[in-house]
Amino acid sequence: MIRLASAAAALLLSAAPALAQSPDSKVVLTFETGARTGSVMVALYDSAAAFDGGSGRPVAATAVSASGRVVATFENLPAGDYAAKAFHDLNGDGEMNTNPFGMPVEPYAFSNNAVGNLGPARWSAAHFAVSGETTQTISIR
Repeated sequence: MIRLASAAAALLLSAAPALAQSPDSKVVLTFETGARTGSVMVALYDSAAAFDGGSGRPVAATAVSASGRVVATFENLPAGDYAAKAFHDLNGDGEMNTNPFGMPVEPYAFSNNAVGNLGPARWSAAHFAVSGETTQTISIR
C-alpha cells in the first residue's frame, strides 16, 4: 500500500509542471503603423527552430485591419517562450512584397521591436516569456 501511495505521489509530482502550463496564457500585441490601409499580418512562434528557420509553422497567425487600432490577440496558449513576426500588407494582396533583390518593400517588425542584422531578427532578440497575460507594443517600420 505504501508503494502504491509513493508511486501515486511521484506521478502527481511529475505531472505538476504539465498542470502548471495549462493553456490559460494570452498574448496581446498592439501595432503602431504608419498608414491606415491594408492589414497587419502576424505570426506567433514558440521555438527558435520555427522562428529562425523560416520553414517552421507558427503556432498561431492572424490578420488585423489597419484602419483603426491594430491589436492582435492570441488566447489559450501554454506558458512558455514566444516570438512574433509581422508585416503591414499595405496593398492587401496577402503577401509581403519585395523588390527584385528580395528586400521587403512593405513595413515589417518583430516582437520586442527586435531588429535584424542583414536579415530578419533572430529568436534570441525577439522571444519573450509568456505566463498569464503578456502585452507588447510593436512599431512597424
